[in-house]
Amino acid sequence: MITFIGTHECKLDGKGRIQLPISLRKQLPGDGIQEFVIRRSIFSKCLELYPKSEWDHELEKINKLSRYEPENADFIRRFMAGSKSIELDSSGRILIAKDLLNYAEINKDVVIASQLNILEIWDKEKYEQTVNDPNIDFATLAQEVMKNIDKE
Repeated sequence: MITFIGTHECKLDGKGRIQLPISLRKQLPGDGIQEFVIRRSIFSKCLELYPKSEWDHELEKINKLSRYEPENADFIRRFMAGSKSIELDSSGRILIAKDLLNYAEINKDVVIASQLNILEIWDKEKYEQTVNDPNIDFATLAQEVMKNIDKE
């Protein structure tokens, strides 16, 4: 399993490309993964960038769902909506489709943030608003989420 570390700031160019920072590319296994899948996030107005191996693992789980259950079919349809295969170019850039940029309201300043085995791609201002939300007490959230982790 791949694990990414860090939050990285970069710029979106006029063609809809962002260059993955070198510090992030060094975290890719081997000589650097060239193939990714990008999709809309389920919970936030951002994009999720999956290394292809992580995407395949996710699809293995989803493929176990019966498509004869309407809620499963609805979930699969929405999960796959806007998903696209992309590759790093020779300069370490990825091209993000305009529909995905519009969905995430990404402008010029971009944040790429670790979400453990995937990366989130945010408009910088929206990312800052999300991580600095005054309505969320991080200490309380951490306590609630992590309280039973050692009991498993």
